[in-house]
Amino acid sequence: MRILKLLIVVSALTWSNSAHSQIDSLVTDTSENNTSIVPQSTTTIEALNDQVENQDVSGLLQSSKDVFTSIAGFNFGVARYRVRGYDGNNYTAMMNGVTLNSPENGRAVWAYWGGLNDITRYQESKNGIAASQLGFGGIGGYSNISARASAQRKGNRVSYAYANQSYDHRLMYTTSTGMMANNLAVTVSGSLRYANEGYVEGTFYRAGSYLLSIEKKFNEKHSLGFVAYGAPTVSGGRSISTQETYDLTGNNQYNSYWGYQAGEKRNSRVRNTHKPMMMLNHYFTLNEKTKINSSIFYTFGKGGQTRLNWYDAADPRPDYYKKLPSYYSNPGDEALYALYTELWQNDVNTQQLDFDQMYFANTKNLYTVNNADGIAGNTVTGNRAKYIIEDYRSDLKQYGFNSTFNHQYSENILISGGINGSFYKSMNFKVMDDLLGADYWVDVDQFAERDFADASAAQSNLDISNHIIKVGDKFGYDYDININNIGGFGQAEGKSSKIDWYGALTLSNTNFWRTGNVANGLFPNDSKGNSEKKSFLNYGVKAGLDYKITGRHVISVNAAYLTRAPQSNDAFVSPRTRNQIIDNLKSEIITSGDLNYLVRYPNVKIRLTGFYTTIANKTWSRNFYHDELNTFVNYMMTGVDQLFIGTELGAEIKMTSTIDATGAFTMGDYTYNSRPSVTISQDNSTTLLAENKVVYFENYKIGGMPQTAASVGLKYNAPKFWFVGANFNYFMDTYLEANPDRRTAEATAAFVSTDPQIADLLDQTKLDDGYTVNLFGGKSWRLKNKYYIRINVNINNILDTKDYATGGFEQLRYDKQNIDRFPPKVGYMYGRTYFAMISFSF
Repeated sequence: MRILKLLIVVSALTWSNSAHSQIDSLVTDTSENNTSIVPQSTTTIEALNDQVENQDVSGLLQSSKDVFTSIAGFNFGVARYRVRGYDGNNYTAMMNGVTLNSPENGRAVWAYWGGLNDITRYQESKNGIAASQLGFGGIGGYSNISARASAQRKGNRVSYAYANQSYDHRLMYTTSTGMMANNLAVTVSGSLRYANEGYVEGTFYRAGSYLLSIEKKFNEKHSLGFVAYGAPTVSGGRSISTQETYDLTGNNQYNSYWGYQAGEKRNSRVRNTHKPMMMLNHYFTLNEKTKINSSIFYTFGKGGQTRLNWYDAADPRPDYYKKLPSYYSNPGDEALYALYTELWQNDVNTQQLDFDQMYFANTKNLYTVNNADGIAGNTVTGNRAKYIIEDYRSDLKQYGFNSTFNHQYSENILISGGINGSFYKSMNFKVMDDLLGADYWVDVDQFAERDFADASAAQSNLDISNHIIKVGDKFGYDYDININNIGGFGQAEGKSSKIDWYGALTLSNTNFWRTGNVANGLFPNDSKGNSEKKSFLNYGVKAGLDYKITGRHVISVNAAYLTRAPQSNDAFVSPRTRNQIIDNLKSEIITSGDLNYLVRYPNVKIRLTGFYTTIANKTWSRNFYHDELNTFVNYMMTGVDQLFIGTELGAEIKMTSTIDATGAFTMGDYTYNSRPSVTISQDNSTTLLAENKVVYFENYKIGGMPQTAASVGLKYNAPKFWFVGANFNYFMDTYLEANPDRRTAEATAAFVSTDPQIADLLDQTKLDDGYTVNLFGGKSWRLKNKYYIRINVNINNILDTKDYATGGFEQLRYDKQNIDRFPPKVGYMYGRTYFAMISFSF
């Protein structure tokens, strides 16, 4: 009991310093009307969409055998919960020992192998800092999917699922031969997923997935395996918006990305991805004590997302702030306020995109371009597009190798290690997707046209001035990001009657650089060709120990210290236009530890954990539209430190032979832990708008997730092979992601210390608590001792709660005199959803 009390006290410690205490010095007793040069614009949803996609580690969580992690994976995902508050780049996902995390952002995208549930459901997973014979891993844990053909369950399985979230229908089939008499094993798996419209209005989903795994066993020492998989997916996007739009439409799932075109719904944000992967695996048993597994791999493919663009035309987005009633809330604007309110409540072409109007504008814009495509005297006449849909592409090519060995040095000591290499290139450019009825688009920068007398400054590609763009043409920008990484690790594990231990080391070198494929008119000498090549030598050490009080009670402690190269997607000032790299770029420094108490009885499993982690020297880079300057700006924040401290408790108790009880609880304090430095530059020039500006971010919460969550559940397992259960889940302490620029001396310079607007400017919004009640059940039948039929049903949020905000962010645009003018954007949890599946195994 003393151990339990100690763990609870340690893990519940939180920093209690309020954010106000460290920013009091920002407020000055002055009435001078100092004007901030802060960018006055909103962040975009693209970054949030990418974050959500890249951090989908639900498969990793659900597959874990850890009592807390498995419960959290099934029940906390609807609230955008992140284990220990960590970003996705702290978890390592692997297949056959090959790392699947992206070299650009460090995250694994579960969607790239989505729909292969028959294969991915069986995997080795560990949470937190842990020993791994496959690699050094991350502080959040790791998961390794075994796609080896001989490891798959022999037989056939076909299933059909009906749901109401991203997709409505899913059909899946998997067949595995097992190791046949000819020493060959084959596994084939595939699925189709489809929704004409998903849970959110205007969205759709069309996806397939496939996997082929072949293994040839040559003898008792050598086997060779081949795996190829992919998941081509096309889906319509959903937006996040302000509370005003939700209230006006009466819909907390309002989606601004779609509109009607000739009476049919059309989504402007279509994500189209297909990034297949192939790997060749060699399994070598040197002797009874030593095994060596080696792999080579190659992945390639496309990733695109469409979006609207416009030239010399009004902003077509329905939720643009000047189109909302609140823009007309000043005295004298009452009539306009009433008009826009009535239109928003009753006119679908006000609520949504008006594609018909965009088509109309594009067919009434006859224009002649002189010296088109850089050819003197060449003229092109036709309807020049005011509105288009362009496809933002990020295609990739990556190859590499991985080799690990395991050697049983003695009866109680196992030594493992390995080397790996990755050579990655992402190809980034735009492609014309739809001219929306126009004849052509001209590839020029309209902001540069306005700001510079020299016409060449406006050219996206100086080699082809006034480039005429048709559907399918590449335009706008064109550059590659190259990332090479070589690394290795070594580990020792030991066991005894009372103590198990491990220790591991890693060393790696990462190089990255940009290659511009076109010369941009704004930066003719710093856009084409290779940038400076940045190189980072990184290292890490971790260790852990389990002390067995008895065979049923264990105390374990784990610690890690490592450095990590900065992510390339945050390293460049403006990769779309030039080679410039952010100053003062450093490797991140990660220090992490956890203390655990485990109880392991046949009918009782409990884990209580306290953890402490710091991540220092992070870089935060954003590009967004500056409304006052009428141009895009680059906002670069370096020296960003984060602190994660908290506790986890998970329990599974078999109360009777038929009734199981589960429970999970986590409470954390996830905060920014430094005063970062900010540099702001104008995107279409090298002009600095601010340099070395201090952000008083210390003690502000990391937003976008619940920092406290709890779950309790009961499950009844009937003797006749059916089961039913329920969970109650509660979420607390969710904060909006804070705008760093509102926490600067410049932002508060215009206020006196007693001004009530100070609190509006500096306080961080805490969202209301939320809860869900989930039901699940299933039934199985065995026919002739070799055929199985299974039915499973899950109903999440059965009470249909729709007012729980799961996260959001403060807009980067803000009005110091009226913070409510640009309110935060918030996302809400789905109402009642369901998933029902029937499967047949034979």
